[in-house]
Amino acid sequence: MIRQTLTLSALATLAALPAHAVEPGEVLDTYADIAAATYEDSLITAQRLQDAVNTLVSDPSAGALNKARAAWLAARVPYQQSEVFRFGNPIVDDWEGKVNAWPLDEGLIDYVDAAYAGPSDENAFAALNVIANPTFILSGQEVDATAITPEFLEISLHEADGVEANVATGYHAVEFLLWGQDLNGHEPGAGNRPWTDYATGDACTGGHCDRRGAYLSAATDLLVSDLEYMAAAWAEGGAARSDLMTDTGAGIAAILTGMGSLSYGETAGERMRLGVMLNDPEEEHSCFSDNTHNDHFYDGVGIRNVYMGAYVRADGSLVTGPSLSDLVAQQDAALDAEMRGKLDAAVLALARIKIAAEAGFAYDQMLERGNTAGEALIMGGVDGLIDQTRSIERVIKALGVDGSAIEGSDSLDDPGAVFQ
Repeated sequence: MIRQTLTLSALATLAALPAHAVEPGEVLDTYADIAAATYEDSLITAQRLQDAVNTLVSDPSAGALNKARAAWLAARVPYQQSEVFRFGNPIVDDWEGKVNAWPLDEGLIDYVDAAYAGPSDENAFAALNVIANPTFILSGQEVDATAITPEFLEISLHEADGVEANVATGYHAVEFLLWGQDLNGHEPGAGNRPWTDYATGDACTGGHCDRRGAYLSAATDLLVSDLEYMAAAWAEGGAARSDLMTDTGAGIAAILTGMGSLSYGETAGERMRLGVMLNDPEEEHSCFSDNTHNDHFYDGVGIRNVYMGAYVRADGSLVTGPSLSDLVAQQDAALDAEMRGKLDAAVLALARIKIAAEAGFAYDQMLERGNTAGEALIMGGVDGLIDQTRSIERVIKALGVDGSAIEGSDSLDDPGAVFQ
């Protein structure tokens, strides 16, 4: 009899493998289930935000503003984990600009500090302040902004004049209305909008408190309806789920495209490396609330969720099933172990930024020129994301996936172009 001895690592690998050969279609089912749960959690937490906003607008107080801010922060946790479904799914990409576009020229929406730049050749509406102006001229036509409704924000104001910086809807518009501008530069501290910006009568600060409340309510209502749409799109029979299942190979390519593009071009490049290069606190993803450290961390968690085929829901329950990890392990167990290790390392590097920020070392401070500790923290996250992207590329090759295209960033691929 031939006796074979298995190492502990080999036994662990065998124990991790599913009892049957995993098929690509099963991986797509798990991916779609995680997408549905993540967007459903995003919707649920946005509805809680909607309730808090309604309370703030109807009965303004310092406590009501703080509760609305807390609800916004909570709503970001599941949403950021959903960003991995971008880039590979056209339905998500066509929709995403309404809900998470940034950076925004906040002067389009409301009053800003006197030092804020006004209209420019690039954006004539950078200081429009629609809250203070119920009518304005757009493309030679007078626009009636008397009633600030979700339809007005989406159709008439968002990306006004075709300028992407004219962000009028989504999480970051709501964020600005809750926190106001962060005027602390590279010092710690978020925006400090007073609750009296929503007060009535003589207590109103900032002027036009009724219109500010109407804008905040309309933007939050629109966010909820947009998330209702996307949650339905990933539910059984939904358009996004159906499109994914049309072609198994294209579906696997979509998963890897989303993982790689969010990891490399979007997060490591546009959201992190670019900020370090420019040393600009305005390059923060959530610059009004100083929540950028959580944005980056939960993007990393979302990428890992998809590869591992497991998502922890907002209520603590687990959505899991046959995973991309299982599929890769069948092809190359060593590559799967490498990929899992790189994902863990990237999340750990992003967690270091999160821990430091929550301990008082603000992301704004990390971005300051000459702050070597801050740059090391951010670049540790960048390097971890780049490193995991290289393993994603090896997974694409090992699985023989066609049509997977990882998006890049000038800050990583052509740094000189950033300053041109």
